[in-house]
Amino acid sequence: MKKELAHEPDARRYVLRVGEEVASVLDYHVLGDSVAFTRAFTNPPYRGTGLAGELVAYAVDHVESTSPRRIVPSCWFVGEWFDRHPERAELLRRRTA
Repeated sequence: MKKELAHEPDARRYVLRVGEEVASVLDYHVLGDSVAFTRAFTNPPYRGTGLAGELVAYAVDHVESTSPRRIVPSCWFVGEWFDRHPERAELLRRRTA
């Protein structure tokens, strides 16, 4: 099945679809110079397949490439993702000038 990653700014979320189904969602809130990733959710049939991690990586890449905001991992899954990817830790500290 085809996977599609998307940013849905009106809904303040990132989405990973498998075929026509929403498989994983990452919600966020913009807080001034920060983006708080508040909730990662994967639909039960897709859990344990790495899709949430793939979606977090996509969202982190998007924030890095489109803004100087830092990321606040308000969700345990995102916090653990950063623990597994220490090379991305600068995104937790950077701030706008």
